[in-house]
Amino acid sequence: MSEEMFCYQCEQTAFGTGCTKVGVCGKSPEVAALQDLLTYALKGLSLYAVEGRKVGIVDREANVFTVQALFSTLTNVDFDADRFVPMIRNTTTLRESLKNKVKAAGGKVDFTDPTATFQPAADMAGMINQSQEVGFRPGTKENPDIRSLKHTLILGLRGVSAYADHAQILGQEDDSVYAFVHEGLAATLRDDLGLEDWVGLVLKCGAVNLRAMELLDAANTGTYGHPVPTKVPLGHKKGKAILVSGHDLKDLEMLLMQTEGKGINIYTHGEMLPTHAYPELKKYPHFFGHFGTAWQNQRKEFAEFPGAILMTTNCIQRPKESYMDNIFTTGLVGWPGAKHIATKDFAPVIQKAIEMPGFDGDSDGKSVMCGFGRNAVMSVAGQVIDAVKSGAIRHFFLVAGCDGAKPGRNYYTEFVEKVPNDCVVLTLACGKFRFFDKDLGDIGGIPRLLDVGQCNDAYSAIQIAVALAGAFNVGVNELPLSMVCSWYEQKAVAILLTLLHLGIKGIRLGPSLPAFITPNVLNVLVQNFDIKPISTPDEDLKAILG
Repeated sequence: MSEEMFCYQCEQTAFGTGCTKVGVCGKSPEVAALQDLLTYALKGLSLYAVEGRKVGIVDREANVFTVQALFSTLTNVDFDADRFVPMIRNTTTLRESLKNKVKAAGGKVDFTDPTATFQPAADMAGMINQSQEVGFRPGTKENPDIRSLKHTLILGLRGVSAYADHAQILGQEDDSVYAFVHEGLAATLRDDLGLEDWVGLVLKCGAVNLRAMELLDAANTGTYGHPVPTKVPLGHKKGKAILVSGHDLKDLEMLLMQTEGKGINIYTHGEMLPTHAYPELKKYPHFFGHFGTAWQNQRKEFAEFPGAILMTTNCIQRPKESYMDNIFTTGLVGWPGAKHIATKDFAPVIQKAIEMPGFDGDSDGKSVMCGFGRNAVMSVAGQVIDAVKSGAIRHFFLVAGCDGAKPGRNYYTEFVEKVPNDCVVLTLACGKFRFFDKDLGDIGGIPRLLDVGQCNDAYSAIQIAVALAGAFNVGVNELPLSMVCSWYEQKAVAILLTLLHLGIKGIRLGPSLPAFITPNVLNVLVQNFDIKPISTPDEDLKAILG
């Protein structure tokens, strides 16, 4: 088995350069190797998918599988090595099937790149050996800036794939998204593109991610209604309990349906908090409240939770062995030792919750507000516009992004605490759990802290900004709006690329800059988009507000 690895796809990567022994996130060298090999195999599949579209061949099975497989390589999704072996084999099976269809249609199939004919080894050990030459390791003869942009594109595509997969689960698809995932993966095999070409592909990834988030927004709101401002308890009720963490609304809905009348209360954790604001989900009386925060206290919270825990997608730390028996995963999520629910039958989760003690009494905790999506905010747009014109609202801050366990993220808590009283903070994604329960008051009835939703609800935040810009007849960059973003994993990379595609300037990014961005590539971002690292809350607020 592999004794070394190289992974620098997340913000927490060791020493800010790359994990080489074991992932800071808990990923094993074996899993890292298999994820790299899966990505390599998907590039070969993509060659035929791109060619197929030229001759009218579009294979939906290959499309859906590609985004699912690429999603599985994203940080903190699937760390179960055994599950990658069949995915790698399935990639080559689908590739050969697609190759035959393309050949029959008269398309090109005589590709010389090794990915086009790659055959996986017979067992996991062999596959891990195959992976050693196909990963993200630096030190190749390739131009480091081009390699940086190629890797940025691959990581962005992983984020796009996450949103595309969530959307298709709820029936929303667009072949243009699948087409670009294949186009981007196939492009990384080329050596005839220059720096400008790669910058263009990276920005196109941002454009496609905007479409993927639009699809997911349509899927969520079309299925469950538009979020409405909702007060969510942070305490708990006496009784049996199940905690749901992750992102997947469909899994939550199915669990709520299957637990009706069983005396089990359902709580959310992390990025599932915004689900309380969807009308079709909040109608369930046993959908009670939110337990815990996200990264910084996650293991302690999971260990203390007296019921079953269902993890629906990523944004989870590696669970401790001591409470692994309480944890179930679904969809693409996999952890060694955790029980996986391959279908939407959550009977094992429900049974575990019944066996566990549950809460022994009621708790009157604080409450928080969520549900300030674009419909809710724009319903009071006139009031907001008047407040800006009168000077009651001086500035908007979008403080959003990922959370993580590495020290330094207290910057975002301090920043929000120091935002002046005549300013409004919009937030989304799990980064908000550094400050989501702060009472910032209101400005003329408009809450100063507006929770827009999950990370994918960056689409909603963008629509709010565009609508406000239209109302004031200015560009988004001329609005009294500043973006202070935290990043951790590849969905955040995709969202950042979307903001750059839209021409948003002056973004402050932290806690640290991506290890896969070279100084020259960073210089391009600084020159074209005025992107900058965070400094201190006081210095950044002074620079923004004067």
